[in-house]
Amino acid sequence: MEHERPDVERPESRDLLPVCGVPPPYSPLLSPTRFFPLSGEPSPRQTIKRGKKNRFVRTWYDQRTATTAIGVIVILGVFFLVNWLMLSRLHEGRVWLRKGFPKNPNLIPKWVSSSTQNDERKKFGKSKRKPNGTYDRMLGLAAQALLENKLEPKELWQEPKAQALAWKPCADQRSWSSNDGENGYIMVTANGGINQQRVAVCNIVVVARLLNASLVIPKFMLSDVWTDASQFGDIYQEEHFINYLSPDIRIVKELPKELQSLDLEAIGSIVTDVDVVKEAKPDFYMKHILPILHKNKVIHFVGFSNRLAFDPMPFELQRLRCRCNFHALNFVPRIQETGALIVKRLRNSVSYLAPLDLQLLGPKSASSLIMDDNKSDPPAQKKASSSSSKYLALHLRFEIDMVAHSLCYFGGGEREQKELDSYRQKHFPSLSTLTKTKKFPSPDALRTEGLCPLTPEEAVLMLVALGFNRETRVFVAGAHIYGGTKRLAALTSLYPNLVTKEKLLSPSELQPFKNFSSQLAALDFIGCAAANAFAMTDSGSQLSSLVSGYRIYYGGGKMPTIRPNKRRLSDILLKNNTIEWNVFEKRVRKAIRQTKHIFARPSGRSVYRYPRCKECMCNDQ
Repeated sequence: MEHERPDVERPESRDLLPVCGVPPPYSPLLSPTRFFPLSGEPSPRQTIKRGKKNRFVRTWYDQRTATTAIGVIVILGVFFLVNWLMLSRLHEGRVWLRKGFPKNPNLIPKWVSSSTQNDERKKFGKSKRKPNGTYDRMLGLAAQALLENKLEPKELWQEPKAQALAWKPCADQRSWSSNDGENGYIMVTANGGINQQRVAVCNIVVVARLLNASLVIPKFMLSDVWTDASQFGDIYQEEHFINYLSPDIRIVKELPKELQSLDLEAIGSIVTDVDVVKEAKPDFYMKHILPILHKNKVIHFVGFSNRLAFDPMPFELQRLRCRCNFHALNFVPRIQETGALIVKRLRNSVSYLAPLDLQLLGPKSASSLIMDDNKSDPPAQKKASSSSSKYLALHLRFEIDMVAHSLCYFGGGEREQKELDSYRQKHFPSLSTLTKTKKFPSPDALRTEGLCPLTPEEAVLMLVALGFNRETRVFVAGAHIYGGTKRLAALTSLYPNLVTKEKLLSPSELQPFKNFSSQLAALDFIGCAAANAFAMTDSGSQLSSLVSGYRIYYGGGKMPTIRPNKRRLSDILLKNNTIEWNVFEKRVRKAIRQTKHIFARPSGRSVYRYPRCKECMCNDQ
């Protein structure tokens, strides 16, 4: 309801005759002669009769005028509506003929056929339906945009060159002597998936150097979510890890025999994530952990998830962190060889090496990328011969664990809610308990704040709006997408050249990695890191963070990464029932362009994701 404006006069009361013979108070708006006629004028009775007749005529005239006006407006409205419908039908017909749509309506994607209906509905009133993860109208507009086959924007496959080329890898440079590890031994059993474990390994390397301790080859915890028993040596090259870091710390494969028989829990040498604050600073370890190490000569960290701060951190220790992540952790040969097969097939067998191939795949596997079937040329840096070799990698972080943990709603109704509640009770019991005892933000509020993972439908709308054409080869990384092939229908329909590692590899090539989710994730890492362009859908994902950092470190300023700001994107997608495609396209491109700026690592942020800092990379400018 609108507020009343104080400066607008309100209608006067219709009862203006004196009450009980008392004349109303004088008002400059109401002349006294209206109620008290002067001599010589008509009598009050005559005046009243004449006034009644005039009012009747005036009322009849006003009603007839209003009726006529309404009739004219209705006729004009119907005329313009019919014309608009006829013109839109004619326009659609020209589009079908010009773009070659199938004449059989059964072959037309449902998003195209439904988009016109949604547009008509939009003209007559805004829908109040809340976003539920499905975007039929927008997907129809996206399909039409792809069929226009416009030229791709140049910046899709490029980084801002001048700024990006100024940064060069230099974490391999050392300015200290080796550490003898005389204070004792550090063990770690890292939890989570392969990417969280990778971060834990590099963090524990820094802690070992800080405490002057010897590091036992890390172990990986079996997770009920990942269900993978792979250990460090099944994924990374142990000997390379030990030898490359030998100038920094002492690494051994097992504890000395005299320490193996100790009950570490009984002597207080088991340290869990409960005992260490999240992102603990170096002085925490010097104050609380070093005394235990001095006393017992051994400490076993269990979990060790994000238990070392990024700032403040001494320069050389931060550089050691980068050296471990970007130089010391190389995948085992069988992962590198299979990863090379994936990359070669994604590049359509075009023979060339990307800037990071040698480090990512190793010299032997990388050389297979530039070998013809009958030739064995030595490894060399070559340029892609044509655009047919380019591919986009998309990390679609939409597995059930992510979906369940987000507490968001994705359009699956009561069935979805029951399924996700059941998953939370089994795999995230503490979160499940909190949802029953504490009030959380609603799913709509979470989505508005950009706290929900992008759905496959939202991801494909972003890609189309950015300008990737329909022929783009898209590699989708991720485990089992929640909702299966049905949920991927929009992606596969709009981008038919979409593949996964399961499609690229034969059953026999994939067999050694079956039931090893961490090793399969390593293949996804390779496929994403080597891509000409990489798009993430969740900036909090460890794989996306590590891949984007790896591409920055070794990419030579030529390997762009698309990092959507989910809050801004959510604000745009909330208008999906009314927004025009050209407006949607402009807003999405502007939002993504703002995330491509080249900048040094902000304080407190991960060096694994933002290696552009003086500890990890050197700036020539």
